[in-house]
Amino acid sequence: MADTPHTLSTSAAPQSSRPSDGGQQPVIAGLLLAAGGGRRLGGRPKALLEHRGRPLVEHALRTLRDGGCGPVHVVLGAAAETVQARADLSGCVVTVNPQWPEGMGSSLRAGLGALAGTGADAALVLLVDQPGIGAQAVARVRSAYRSRVSLAAASYDGERGHPVLFGADRWADVAAGAVGDQGARTYLRTHRDAITLVECSDVAEAYDIDTAEDLTHLE
Repeated sequence: MADTPHTLSTSAAPQSSRPSDGGQQPVIAGLLLAAGGGRRLGGRPKALLEHRGRPLVEHALRTLRDGGCGPVHVVLGAAAETVQARADLSGCVVTVNPQWPEGMGSSLRAGLGALAGTGADAALVLLVDQPGIGAQAVARVRSAYRSRVSLAAASYDGERGHPVLFGADRWADVAAGAVGDQGARTYLRTHRDAITLVECSDVAEAYDIDTAEDLTHLE
């Protein structure tokens, strides 16, 4: 039998979904994908890369919270036990994905699976290795959600990037197409006409921390 993700709640149970009309605010969960093993970084798990004196995963979780997301979920994989021991993950729900070597797609499936049944109206997905994306970009994409707008993404000079918001009505289809390192790319390409793009180039930088040269972005 294949390994299944293990989910550990380090916070109170998420509130039930609230209607997104009638003046009620929708529940937009933050979903941080932080399972990568840093293969091109010599096997250094990305969640544990140091940024401003703390593990990178902490900064990304704070970005989601400061951007207005809640509840906040994080998917770990490489060195998950070490990440949980070294990083402050309090107040979020942790899912450990034992299939993380398969690529980002498996972590996206695990994260959306953990959110199923929580009552969240949408999930805003952020990647741990993009510290140039801060709370302002998260807040902009989050605010794009409407009952009839359930697919949105940040754009940088017109090019689609992260974070990406998926309404709960889309999770099953997104997960079904999330394979390998593609994540949701296939789904987003297929549904590009439905995506609401939110320009964020004035408040964020969408670089990735993939190679040793990229470490210069960290402080």
